[in-house]
Amino acid sequence: MSATSRSDIARYDIARYDIAIIGGGLMGAALALLFCKTLPGRRVVLIEQKALESASDQALATPNFDARTTALAPTSAATLRRLGVWPALAAHVTAIRRVQVSDRGHLGWVRLDTDSNAGEPLGYVVENRALGRALTDAMLACEGLELKAPAQVQRLVKRQGGVRLELGDQSLEAELAVVADGADSPLRRQLGIGEFSKDYQQSAIIANVRHEQSHGETAFERFTHHGPLAFLPLGGPDGRTSAVVWTWPSLQAEDALALDDQTFLHHLQSEFGYRLGRLQQVGVRQSYPLRLCLAREQVRSGVVLMGNAAHFLHPVAGQGYNLALRDGLRLAEVLQSAGAGGLGDLALLQEYERRQAGDQRNTVRLSDGFNELFRAHEPHWILLRNLGMIGVEWSVTIRDAFIRQLSGRGSRRANPWVRLAQDS
Repeated sequence: MSATSRSDIARYDIARYDIAIIGGGLMGAALALLFCKTLPGRRVVLIEQKALESASDQALATPNFDARTTALAPTSAATLRRLGVWPALAAHVTAIRRVQVSDRGHLGWVRLDTDSNAGEPLGYVVENRALGRALTDAMLACEGLELKAPAQVQRLVKRQGGVRLELGDQSLEAELAVVADGADSPLRRQLGIGEFSKDYQQSAIIANVRHEQSHGETAFERFTHHGPLAFLPLGGPDGRTSAVVWTWPSLQAEDALALDDQTFLHHLQSEFGYRLGRLQQVGVRQSYPLRLCLAREQVRSGVVLMGNAAHFLHPVAGQGYNLALRDGLRLAEVLQSAGAGGLGDLALLQEYERRQAGDQRNTVRLSDGFNELFRAHEPHWILLRNLGMIGVEWSVTIRDAFIRQLSGRGSRRANPWVRLAQDS
């Protein structure tokens, strides 16, 4: 057999898909399920570097004090409901019905509750292991969705009508590659797409903390001299555990991690106060460096960057995962109108970018502005932020606008469910 013949056979053996999602975790899984549900008849493949974990029901039922969590905006919860994963999450979700924001040592503070949000929760906190399991189970049941895990894309090559992805000993082709492989995206670098990066010179310390009193489904955002400090409620309405995210200057974060538990709790109690009574126990502490990272291009012909590969945000407003889900909704909406040019048509992807630009811009400004405003110690900045908090507390107009942005309703929402509703 000639070399040409072998080459032709290999070419015809290459699997072909409409959409290839590169990068797993909670983001890749949500995107894969979203496109599978909203684009019926399309072949979707998720390429995940790690093997898919399938925790047993018993493991999920067993309390895990150190379980990591994700904060979901109301729009994200609504999306997960439409994707059919919410029932599996119900036992692992805690609603946020009240939020208290305060500036340590100063008068400004803000109180928000369900009355400020048409009687609905202001958000939800869900265990990552439960969210991951629910998404995995839903993906396995989704017709037209294929999972390749563990597998890694080593090279992305632009070709006529789409892209070719090389996975070591195999290749596949797709009309559209959705690159969601993290803030340090290897494929973004391979494509030669630059980034705007702003090093906050801060690190986030995360841990779960048990406290004396029930949180009553209240989340706290406390601005300390170290940096923003968030307590997110866990364990249901009467829970006595909160997920803590505490921002520290990077040079001091390692010292804070090295403290014994009681000394760390003493510092935490001093900064947070006794709103939840005495802090009794802290779980495993972890930290990660904080920066703002924005891709200078999000779309090219046949390629779109999503999730942290497109924008990596400061966690102060808890917007990263929620913005990425809204991006996915918007892209699904646009892809439903794909014409003869196919899903990877540059004009189509630029239309997605145009429609979603306002939401992305406002969300980046919110998270970056919050951090910069509340880390400043100059008197005029302290006065400005406290006046702003008083304005949110007393002005219905300002408070409504603030809640709309935090809840993901700050711009016209995408509605990719029309076709799904018709087909279901």
